[in-house]
Amino acid sequence: MSAVPAGDPSGPARGRAPERPPALAGLRERKKRRTRRALIDAALDLFLSQGYEATTIDEIVAAVEVSQRTFFRYFATKEEVVTAFLAEHDEIMKEALVARPPGERPFTALLESLRVMLRAIAEDPADGVRFRRVRQVIEATPSLMAAQIARHSASAEKLAAEIARREGVDLEDDLRPRIVVAFFLSAVKVALEDCARHDIWDAGTVASRVDEATAVVARTMRDWV
Repeated sequence: MSAVPAGDPSGPARGRAPERPPALAGLRERKKRRTRRALIDAALDLFLSQGYEATTIDEIVAAVEVSQRTFFRYFATKEEVVTAFLAEHDEIMKEALVARPPGERPFTALLESLRVMLRAIAEDPADGVRFRRVRQVIEATPSLMAAQIARHSASAEKLAAEIARREGVDLEDDLRPRIVVAFFLSAVKVALEDCARHDIWDAGTVASRVDEATAVVARTMRDWV
């Protein structure tokens, strides 16, 4: 069992709630994060032990000792329990890209932003384990591939829009932002698949493999295109 703390704070307040002091608001957010993580961890335990398709939402909430109502405050579907963790880290990378110095070359900005995301995973050992287990569930579940593709496409479009903004071009008229993002994410995909084949999940090592893959992209474009 991975029960959440008593008094789950995620429910909507009725009427107008009084303004909370910052310390209480921070405590509320931490409790919500713990509940969300407990649901993800319980779901991954079940998905890996008995299969994604065989697992019900009732089983997930029973493992965490919360109600279905609480589950649906955090996730719209069972599928989202798997994809939401990766989507959170997509957003970390996108925010890091926004913060990169003006004038930095797009490929470099994307790589440095990915490093920020990988560091965020590395700083929390539990997140590193979740990252590995989420990928294992996705790879073992064909029905999740469509959701994974949709999440990947949405993330790529956000990154392309930010590259277009940084470069001062119109995303609708200029293909280059989408092309550079596609090349970059292809290199990341190759690096992650190589890491998975060799059972490598350490964030620092993954970042090194991505560095190597992006260097190969540059050489390939120069020599083969």
